[in-house]
Amino acid sequence: MEEEKNVILVTWDFTEKSVFALEHAKQASKVLRTKIIALHIAKKESDVPVLLKKLQNELSRYISGSDPQIEAMVRVGNIFDTIGETAEDIGARMIFMGTHGIKGSQKFFGSFALKVIAHTKVPFVVVQAPPGPNPPYKRIVFPLNYRKENKECVNWMTLFSRYFGSKIHIIVAKHTDSDFKKNVESNLLFLAKNFKSKSVDYVIEESAGETDFVKEVVDYAEKIQADSVFVVTTRDIGFTDYLMGAHEQFLIANREGLPVICVNPKPPKFGGSFSTSGG
Repeated sequence: MEEEKNVILVTWDFTEKSVFALEHAKQASKVLRTKIIALHIAKKESDVPVLLKKLQNELSRYISGSDPQIEAMVRVGNIFDTIGETAEDIGARMIFMGTHGIKGSQKFFGSFALKVIAHTKVPFVVVQAPPGPNPPYKRIVFPLNYRKENKECVNWMTLFSRYFGSKIHIIVAKHTDSDFKKNVESNLLFLAKNFKSKSVDYVIEESAGETDFVKEVVDYAEKIQADSVFVVTTRDIGFTDYLMGAHEQFLIANREGLPVICVNPKPPKFGGSFSTSGG
C-alpha cells in the first residue's frame, strides 16, 4: 500500500472505548492537519466486506461537518501484529486506542494494550474516557527513573511541544541505590540540556518516595490537573514483565482515566550500523 504519511490511526473494536479513541484522534487531527483511518482487525478474509460496511455505518454516526476526513479500514490478522504493521504501511503519525484497563486475568498476564504497543514505532495514545473540553496535551506528566531509554523521549516531546504547546512536568523517581541515583541524574541532565536547547517548556518535581512510584505519578498528575502522561515503554518487554506488571501497564489503567502517550525505545545498536532490527 502507498504510504499516506499524514494520517492518524484509530483502532476499532465496536465498543464505546473506540468512540473515545476517535474523539481524541479528532482533537489531534485538527492540530496536525491529518486524516483519520479507523482500523478493525478481522479474523478471516471472508469477513472483511461485512465488517467494512458495518464499520462505515458506525463511523457515520460520529462524523460531523467540521470533522477531518475519516475513513474505514479492515485488515485480516491479529491485534498484536497487524495494528503496528498497518501503521507502518500507511505512515501513521500517531495511533489512538481505547482500553478497558487491566481487569481479571490481565492483572496476571498483562494488559492487551501494552502487548499491542510493543509492536509500534510511533506514539501510541491509550485512552479510557472521552476527551475533556480543553485543548489536548497542554500539561504532560513524564515519569523519569533510572532507565537509559528515558532519554529517547526528547524528540517526541519536542514535537508535542511544537505542535500542541505542551509543558512537560517531569516527576523524578526517588531511588536509594547509588547506581540508580547516578542514572537518574544522568537522565535528568540530558533532558534538561536538550529541552533548553529545543525551547521545550518544562518543570522538575521529585517524588516523595513514600509509596509506589506509579501511584505518586498519578497523584502528581491529579494535583497539577495534567491532561496526559507520557511513558517510554520497557525495552524488550517479555513474559516476566507482563506477569509481574511492567509499570507502564498500570499507568495505562490509571484511576484518573488520563490518556497515556506511549513510545517504544529504539532497538539497541551493537557496533557500526548493525542493530537488533536488522538495520
